[in-house]
Amino acid sequence: MLHLSIRKIFFGCADRRQMFRMFDRHAQRPNRWDADASALYAGEWFEIGAVDHDYMFEILPPLWMRGDMFAMREFLTDSVTSVFFALTIDGEVRHFHGYCDLSDRGSAVRMRVAIIDRESRPVKAMTRPERLDHIWSATHDDFRGYAGERWPETARGRRTITVYGGSRSTQLKLLDDLTDEEISAKLPVHLRYLPDAIAA
Repeated sequence: MLHLSIRKIFFGCADRRQMFRMFDRHAQRPNRWDADASALYAGEWFEIGAVDHDYMFEILPPLWMRGDMFAMREFLTDSVTSVFFALTIDGEVRHFHGYCDLSDRGSAVRMRVAIIDRESRPVKAMTRPERLDHIWSATHDDFRGYAGERWPETARGRRTITVYGGSRSTQLKLLDDLTDEEISAKLPVHLRYLPDAIAA
């Protein structure tokens, strides 16, 4: 269940409703109040609109501001908080939200570099993990969850998602076990045919 890399979790520019949903997209995780989830959230990022970036800036005075980024004063976990970016990419100012672990002093700068690198690529493509993260982010809570006691012990705590089969049947599967066809069916049409990218 732990993710440690800097990763894009949603393709396209999230609207305000989507932004707030993704702020806590792991809310259904088992033992939510028993364990430190820093490693689960740290490194996640997605694009937002300029209006939502400015809205978040005005909610509370920032914890800090550094050039094109600022950090929220309220922490999600002990050391992870929201960092908002206004980055010029290919001559256009775009806005992003990311979770950075501020116990690591360089985390916000590394995320800034990773976002610019990912969004500056000339050919739009998606890795398999990016496809799965987009599906997870875009799926309503009623149709996603975490493997519990009914699953084999090796699967417990891993992300699950409802898959629609033939003749109106549904099946609960581990997100990581989706086939290419199931992934394609769950992605919006404009993302289905993007080429596979090699993970960085």
